[in-house]
Amino acid sequence: MRGFGHDGPSPWTDLERPPLDQAGLRRDLLVPGALWTALDVVAETGSTNTDLAARAKEGAPEGAVLVAEEQTAGRGRLERQWSAPARSGLFLSLLLRPKDVPVDRYGWLPILVGVAAAGALNRIAGVETGLKWPNDLQAVVGGEERKLGGILTELADGAVVVGLGLNVSLREDELPVPTATSLALAGAEVTDRETLLRALLRAFAELYGEWVHTAGDPHASGLLPAYAARCTTLGRQVKVQLPGDRELLGEAVAVDGDGRLVVRTPDGSRHPVAAGDVVHVRPQQS
Repeated sequence: MRGFGHDGPSPWTDLERPPLDQAGLRRDLLVPGALWTALDVVAETGSTNTDLAARAKEGAPEGAVLVAEEQTAGRGRLERQWSAPARSGLFLSLLLRPKDVPVDRYGWLPILVGVAAAGALNRIAGVETGLKWPNDLQAVVGGEERKLGGILTELADGAVVVGLGLNVSLREDELPVPTATSLALAGAEVTDRETLLRALLRAFAELYGEWVHTAGDPHASGLLPAYAARCTTLGRQVKVQLPGDRELLGEAVAVDGDGRLVVRTPDGSRHPVAAGDVVHVRPQQS
């Protein structure tokens, strides 16, 4: 992990992608009574989730935030590799210790991050952001749903590390896959990463506080209806790749109280899915 503090001069060349100001972010976000207790910006690391999980095992407090200007070994679901040019997005992890929430409700945390991020991006950047179950942020570009970012959560000695990767200024020729996009390509009104990071962290802290206050209850906290309102998977025909090379075809009809996607197959039976790759099936043209 290589850091450059950002409190003084640092080498960078792309004038459209200035480095984050660590001192300014700390001044604005690490305030008495707030969720956030530490914030570090590093120039480069393999994975912010891996680094923050190591800190969790050493006893780091809840509310630690680690942001990398560049990740060289970022991970998505199913251990997929993920990378992007330096300073082209927001690559961060959050350390949470929701001790008043039952462990079986920790699965709502990636959904909570998605709801907070989507709300902040809609409000601050003017980009209508949808949430593909279970952990993708999407924007519509050229009439197509494209991946804007992703969320990955991991347990670390009783703590939860939540990683978020968000494409901000990637250009078309920098996209990792044709189905990806960035805020810039989606026509965002704001692409300043510090403004976006402040908004994201403040939105998350507000929702997280309510979720913890209700012991992680997705109904009492309002999290489930908020998610359902933004979920692009609900009401769609889907193909779910399940563990063991199994496949489930049907309509995504609900998200249940455990955060599972409920798929109704053609025979009318309902199948709750806790984990799996979801493909939105295009309607057949008549």
